[in-house]
Amino acid sequence: MGFFDFLTEEIAIDLGTANTLIIHNDKVVVDAPSIVARDRITGKIIAVGREAARMQGKTHENIKTIRPLKDGVIADFDASEKMINMFIKDIPALKKRWLTPSLRMVVCIPSGITEVEMRAVKESCERVNGKEVYLIHEPMAAAIGIGVDIMQPKGNMVIDIGGGTTEIAVIALGGIVCDKSVKIAGDVFTNDIVYYMRTQHNLYVGERTAEKIKIQIGAATEDLELPPEEMDVQGRDLLTGKPKQVQTSYREIAKALDKSILRIEDAVMETLSQTPPELAADIYNTGIYLAGGGSMLRGLDKRLSQKTDLPVYIAEDPLRAVVRGTGICLKNLSKYKSVLIK
Repeated sequence: MGFFDFLTEEIAIDLGTANTLIIHNDKVVVDAPSIVARDRITGKIIAVGREAARMQGKTHENIKTIRPLKDGVIADFDASEKMINMFIKDIPALKKRWLTPSLRMVVCIPSGITEVEMRAVKESCERVNGKEVYLIHEPMAAAIGIGVDIMQPKGNMVIDIGGGTTEIAVIALGGIVCDKSVKIAGDVFTNDIVYYMRTQHNLYVGERTAEKIKIQIGAATEDLELPPEEMDVQGRDLLTGKPKQVQTSYREIAKALDKSILRIEDAVMETLSQTPPELAADIYNTGIYLAGGGSMLRGLDKRLSQKTDLPVYIAEDPLRAVVRGTGICLKNLSKYKSVLIK
């Protein structure tokens, strides 16, 4: 090592279904949607991240927007590799280098991932000049990012609601004791809203509009202390074909998302029922931690708290909890060696 250390850069990546975040030198340097726009004729990638997200749902037949990750795993190998590559090239400190540095990377993966999917992530990273690639399970990274001391002989329950998957894990002694990964998360919520608008208002809205509704007035329960105002939604009328606008409230969105949230609740209850009794006693005292973008849904913490009779805490910056935990692992590789998968 020694002499060649200056040629190696360390980065931590949270490869998410909805967003990709990269930490370099303890700072989040990339935070962009995991979307790629590709030219269908030449096969070249035109745009990635925010620029590609702006094109989503507005392209003509020669441009296609792809989300290379589905349910937290790589669905389109080629597009994901190019996307990671372009994101890494966007890191300000690496732009100035005339020599392409080799990279030491820590990448987080869903806990329900198979060996094949794990290899796909690893190979993608090796192809973008990753010399040392370590993988870490998302709930583990989320726990570290929230500030839980995972090495203690004490049980902690973490729920990470991302774009593609919801990861529920009980962690103790630097390992996952029992976990459950369900494919119900932000994307499913968005689709629920699209479906609800179609069936209840005869209004056809796109994914981007549904996402906007979810962020502005999305709710998990109908009794909120600080309810958001009603929102105007524009789309296409399914009966006449004309563009039209309707008003919708958070109560309607809570109805639309109800079934999906019920399934998350069931998964949480199932994980709790598999927890060894000593750890269950710890969880009774410490409560449940929520991370990931989905945990920002209004009233979700309250609803989970009512279902489990446990206190539920949301991480202070839930969107970045996972990548922050991955960054901490990168800095203390020797301490977290047992958590990482080489």
